[in-house]
Amino acid sequence: MPPQHENHRDRPQRSWTTTPITADLLRGALELERTEHGVLPHRLPARARAQCADPQLAMVESQPSGVRLVFRTRATAVELDALRTKRSYVGAPPRPDGLYDLLVDGRLTGRASVPDGNTITIDMTAGTEEFRPGPPGTVTFTDLPAGLKTIEIWLPHNETTELLALRTDAPVEPAPDRGRRVWLHHGSSISHGSDAAGPTAIWPAHAASLAGVELINLGLGGSALLDPFTARAMRDTPADLISVKIGINLVNHDVMRLRAFTSAVHGFLDTIRDGHPTAPLLVVSPILCPIHEDTPGPSAPDFTDLAEGRLRFRAMGDPEDLTPGKLTLRVIRDDLSALVARRAKDDPHLHYLDGLALYGESEATTLPLPDGLHPDAETHRHIGERFAELAFTAHGPFAP
Repeated sequence: MPPQHENHRDRPQRSWTTTPITADLLRGALELERTEHGVLPHRLPARARAQCADPQLAMVESQPSGVRLVFRTRATAVELDALRTKRSYVGAPPRPDGLYDLLVDGRLTGRASVPDGNTITIDMTAGTEEFRPGPPGTVTFTDLPAGLKTIEIWLPHNETTELLALRTDAPVEPAPDRGRRVWLHHGSSISHGSDAAGPTAIWPAHAASLAGVELINLGLGGSALLDPFTARAMRDTPADLISVKIGINLVNHDVMRLRAFTSAVHGFLDTIRDGHPTAPLLVVSPILCPIHEDTPGPSAPDFTDLAEGRLRFRAMGDPEDLTPGKLTLRVIRDDLSALVARRAKDDPHLHYLDGLALYGESEATTLPLPDGLHPDAETHRHIGERFAELAFTAHGPFAP
């Protein structure tokens, strides 16, 4: 019988053990901040956060994409108290609740959401937002198999999540190191998870599962902008394998021209290499995004069908604008390919992967991007499988 999610108020009487949530129970987070309620996992360290006042970055780095609680126990029931911060949008249907995925010895066996919590209501047309506080909630998983096992609780990839208490009906201990390689990945909202089916279904998590590696996901929605503080965070994070997916945010924010882009990529890679001089380092160019293949940014939301629950994005640049150095996805792919080829002459552990091999013209026909920018759940699965095949198998840059 699969684990059940039961109402916290109606749960049966059990003898519960409460275990403090500490860094040795968490994987995928770079820092753990103590708050008035509990602890908040961060995917960027405080020094990096202090160098950028962008609320978009603050939001996405506190959304624990790829972060999970991992422990060994004989428990048959697990409870987790958490305080979520969920975002809603004026004029749009409510967004689905963030999901907690429960894995037992590596197998997905339960899924639940935390009710209530804080809400931030965003009016995209007015450019305003309103914060409404709410109470914490509890997810409960029961009917777990008897015996000693490894439990993983993957936190919602799309909700800021403060962890308050972990309770089990048997003692908990940190899971031992399985000796698996650590894969550190950085990218945009597509790597963050966009519209994936759940936290273990984002494409980097799916690829990591297929490859048998430990994921640290620095996919930062709207914030893969070659920021030096992100490169320093990667430099200082222990990892065996490293990948950086570069391009789409630079176009849809229209932040730089080709001259600055090339120099910024070199600087980003140089900084990573300062801490990881010989680790396999894979540069991944953008997947296909038809609105920006040959049209510069920025991107902007199209609110035409928002009331029906459909939000699309459109390119605001002019495809006829041939200003020297304007960035499009095609320009970025060409430049990244040439740049990596030049650097690889002196860096044999540096590799390049064309994003069109993950999602290109053929996939766009059968798996179109619903909003013109982000992949859906099925496409996340496809990209994860393709990445695992191209990067982790015998002839890939991350070969065992």
